[in-house]
Amino acid sequence: MRPPPGRQRLSREFIARHQRARIVNALAEETLDRGYRAVTVADIVRRAGIARNTFYDNFASKEDCFLATQDYAVEESLSRIVEAAEEKETWEERLAAGLEAFLKYVASEPALARTCIVEALSAGEAAQERYEQSLQAFVPLLRLGRESSPVGDDLPETLEETIAGGIFWVIYQRIVLGETEEIEALLPDLVDFALTPYIGAESARRATARL
Repeated sequence: MRPPPGRQRLSREFIARHQRARIVNALAEETLDRGYRAVTVADIVRRAGIARNTFYDNFASKEDCFLATQDYAVEESLSRIVEAAEEKETWEERLAAGLEAFLKYVASEPALARTCIVEALSAGEAAQERYEQSLQAFVPLLRLGRESSPVGDDLPETLEETIAGGIFWVIYQRIVLGETEEIEALLPDLVDFALTPYIGAESARRATARL
């Protein structure tokens, strides 16, 4: 049945999700402008346009909100990576497509990118742990490369963590330098960097040339 005309009631779940998203984005924007340590709950509340008690209905503290912001960014970026990778056939194509989707997300969300990739490293132990967990979230897609590699059984156990860490470090440097808008241009170099240990330098260059 079609709902009756006029103003429709929004579900409590929808309102709660919307409020949390506004608060998370407000924290990220304030962090981009001021740096995490200088941001206060009052700053977040003002930026989000909500009452102070609404903030505490959703989060126990500024740190709790920061951790939720990290979780939100990781979930959203992984969703985009998986969606892009599913459209490709080979592992090499899936890795390139997933990495491209990730770089596009980082470039399109400078506030979230700085919050979760730069500020997280100095925002306390819990935030640093979340950062390490975010690196681990990218390991499974990389590890699939062992099945396509002629030397898969001989590759170091920590290879995937090393590649993910290297990719994040390059992105970190660009953000710190204020070059977030140029991050997408890193795609060929990062794909080459990620593929080479699995399929060799020559094959990696050929795959990169098709981007």
